[in-house]
Amino acid sequence: MKPVIGVGMVGYAFMGRVHSQAWRSVGAFFDLPVKPSMAVLSGRSQANTEAAAEQMGWASVETDWKELLKRDDVHLVDICTPGDSHAEIAIAALEAGKHVLCEKPLANTVEEAEAMAAAARAAAARGVRSMVAFNYRRVPAVALARQLVAEGRLGSIRHVRAQYLQDWIVDPEFPLVWRLQKDKAGSGALGDIGAHIIDTAQFILDDLLTGVSAITETFVKERPLADASAGLSAQGGVEMGQVTVDDAAIFTGRFGNGAIASFEATRFATGRKNALRIEVNGSLGSISFDFESLNELWFHDHTLAAEEGGFRRVLVTEAGHPYAGAWWPPGHGLGYENTFTHEVKDFLEAIAAGADPTPSFDDGLQVQKVLDAVERSAGDDSRWTTV
Repeated sequence: MKPVIGVGMVGYAFMGRVHSQAWRSVGAFFDLPVKPSMAVLSGRSQANTEAAAEQMGWASVETDWKELLKRDDVHLVDICTPGDSHAEIAIAALEAGKHVLCEKPLANTVEEAEAMAAAARAAAARGVRSMVAFNYRRVPAVALARQLVAEGRLGSIRHVRAQYLQDWIVDPEFPLVWRLQKDKAGSGALGDIGAHIIDTAQFILDDLLTGVSAITETFVKERPLADASAGLSAQGGVEMGQVTVDDAAIFTGRFGNGAIASFEATRFATGRKNALRIEVNGSLGSISFDFESLNELWFHDHTLAAEEGGFRRVLVTEAGHPYAGAWWPPGHGLGYENTFTHEVKDFLEAIAAGADPTPSFDDGLQVQKVLDAVERSAGDDSRWTTV
């Protein structure tokens, strides 16, 4: 019999749904050393939480996350709430001896992230593990891109260009949901989706950003107050409220090993739904990825003769590709939800092995420092700002 790890999840909206799908599916596709049990779901409304638990497969509910931490059947806490509650829940869970998986970005401020990272280091000394949920690391094509860079197939890395483009708040009548309020979200497009491309680029290169120069903009400064919201959908009322986060952020940066980079995060790119794109150019070749075609990685081998050169499409669905062999026959593509299954698979394996998973809370803190440097640069006439 495999040891059981009871999971308690806090939050059941958009992120809660995809995390639930991951916990339901991970044991069916991966031969894990432990067995996850969806023990309890926590939300503020008894009726709504019970309905979500029934739909998503959770055994019981709590309306106070602090009660969840007291339960003997909960060994791991999965935090799927807005950023303003991450620090309080994560630190309390770690101090209670629970492993923690926390959605990104790690926190709303560097100070909160530092406290969380310190709590995680102290907990790790007691065998309690923690991880940040940067799911795009677990796209097979992104993992393959990192592998190609690590193998030296691209040579010396010179350029990185990364974009995360969405358009879901282009309509000025779209309501003022929590993601547009600084006290709840920390920042706007920068933290919500910019954090992803920062982490993805650093993951692929196995290198860290050391400095940035940035601009940010808020295009729609007032919106109708939200009467109701679910995921990225909402209904607005008559009263208006102030948008207190950025709608778009653009910055240049430099990596520790010398590569220069450009980053763009916006929720105003009309026609783009979830276009996380990254291209890396090196002395021996290049790679290019777009999440809207997530099963493909484009690779240019510059060591070939010019007559044979150019980007070629690699369909990343072979059994030998990262994660892909656990799923379907070659050519049968994966989707967004599979990245979360890979995420919890890696976390459970690390817990069972007594190893520190990645990305760690320290990794999340480093991304938070980049976000902070971007905001400080944008507020100081785009002055070059050290991370």
